[in-house]
Amino acid sequence: MKYSLVVESYEKLEGHTGRLAITEVLAGLLKETPKQDLEMLVYLTQGKLRPDYEGIELGIAEKYALRVLHTASGKSIEQVKRAYVDSGDIGTAAERLLDESRQGALFTEALTLKRVYDTLMDIARMSGEGSTDSKLKELVNLIGDASSKEAKYILRTAMGVLRLGVADYTILDACAVALLGEKAHRKSLERAYNVTSDLGYVVRLAAEEGLDGIRHVKVQVGKPIRPMLAERLPTAEEILEKMGGDVVMEYKLDGERAQVHKMGDRVEIFSRRLELITPTYPDVVKYTKEYVNGKKVILEGEVVAVNIETGEYLPFQELMHRRRKHDVEETMKRYPVAVNFFDVMFSDGRDFTQQPYSARRKELERIIEQNEFARLVPAKRTSDPKEVERFMEEAISQGGEGLMLKDPRATYNAGARGFGWIKLKREYRSELTDTIDLVIVGGIHGRGRRAGVFGAYLLAAYDEKRGAYPTITKVGTGFSDEDLRRFPKLLKPYESEVKPPDVESILVPDVWYRPKVVIETIASEITLSPIYPAGLNSIREGSGLALRFPKFTGKLRDEKGPEDATTVKEVVEMYSLQLKKIQSKPGD
Repeated sequence: MKYSLVVESYEKLEGHTGRLAITEVLAGLLKETPKQDLEMLVYLTQGKLRPDYEGIELGIAEKYALRVLHTASGKSIEQVKRAYVDSGDIGTAAERLLDESRQGALFTEALTLKRVYDTLMDIARMSGEGSTDSKLKELVNLIGDASSKEAKYILRTAMGVLRLGVADYTILDACAVALLGEKAHRKSLERAYNVTSDLGYVVRLAAEEGLDGIRHVKVQVGKPIRPMLAERLPTAEEILEKMGGDVVMEYKLDGERAQVHKMGDRVEIFSRRLELITPTYPDVVKYTKEYVNGKKVILEGEVVAVNIETGEYLPFQELMHRRRKHDVEETMKRYPVAVNFFDVMFSDGRDFTQQPYSARRKELERIIEQNEFARLVPAKRTSDPKEVERFMEEAISQGGEGLMLKDPRATYNAGARGFGWIKLKREYRSELTDTIDLVIVGGIHGRGRRAGVFGAYLLAAYDEKRGAYPTITKVGTGFSDEDLRRFPKLLKPYESEVKPPDVESILVPDVWYRPKVVIETIASEITLSPIYPAGLNSIREGSGLALRFPKFTGKLRDEKGPEDATTVKEVVEMYSLQLKKIQSKPGD
């Protein structure tokens, strides 16, 4: 397939904002694409090369992309930087500069989708001494054979900033129409995607085997399942009413959510984002082999730092020491963990995702040999809101964050957020002190004692409808001296000379950052604001939402990607809950 045909569709996608129009363009593109090219097309349209759990990333930094464009266009590096700053987009700058330098030159051989994909894959796999120069050479050669418009999208893809505004589920909509003939089949496609976490595979399977093949997709040990997500409600009474008066209460622990796959003597561990994190937790691998009965099992649990002498849970910050890539054995000894299992999705040939929670918990109790390092998350069934409050106090006193309340009749709804699980934290009963995970998009130079470092950071929430990051606050408190020293180094790879196109901000920081690093914050309340665009017009015309008295909690949420940050929708809901509590206070 010619890459130019893909680019034509990408151009059309950029011209549309409505989901129906985007779906129609995608459906047309899928119909034109040969079956053997469909996986490559889907991954590239997602802005990636392989499913997330394979961990393959291009890793072309902004400065290297500018060097590629400098070499390919023959323009000076100053001209390239100026074009980039003026346009605010590497692709637009590439198209303009290449048009100027080539002046209508013809290309003898058209680029294929396969060549673009294979070259980018080769670049992603390069490592070691001299790999940077090799990557740049490969990319320059590819751009040299591309039209200016093709180069626009190749460079965007290489930098990880394709941003077509195409959600995964929109691709499934298009697949249902183009390859299965009816949009109603989207639900079957969604189920297949949620249990395989591989959109390219699902689309290709739909093309090759049709609806029958899609319906036969099964949970596979070794392929992570997209995690089930929880909703929020403010009180035990509301949760009990929502769940029909009968719930199972579980401790909500302050650790890292992990999906554990056991295949005989092999164990793989995936993060909430479905990244492979097995090397981080060799002790969890050991505990799974020793204390989980069954040859093929998929479990979910919370990995929590523990005091080895008392068995008490420790704060999340202690767990983050385990993210070090060096001295893993020494770090494991200094910061021991326990894995606290709370769900089972597959157990020796049986798919438990379609079983009710009560049956999954029973199976979990059967296959886990509990001890101080591998155990079940404490749970209790009740229909009494006072018992919920008591159990929450117990969870918090043991180092938990609150409770996760679960409907005993609910199946495991992979990849979806619903009321089968509902979070309840103690903070919901008072002023807003619930934590909010936000993305760093800007740095503000410090003064006085903080001269020479950043004194504050500009933060954004995630607008999942538009794939954008509107700013919501800036935060300068809660940072230790160590944080102030390490954050600039941590953020350096994501510096941008211009405001990233997917960031929305009225305030202009001293340094822009591409959305990547997520931190946990806390605040006294959410207020209306004329200077922050998060939730703009959702509460009052012309006003967005902002955090009042925000503070960094000390938690770097490096297990979360920018798309996993607190969403604008969640912030609006939290504001509404807060407002409801204020209005219902006695005497008001």
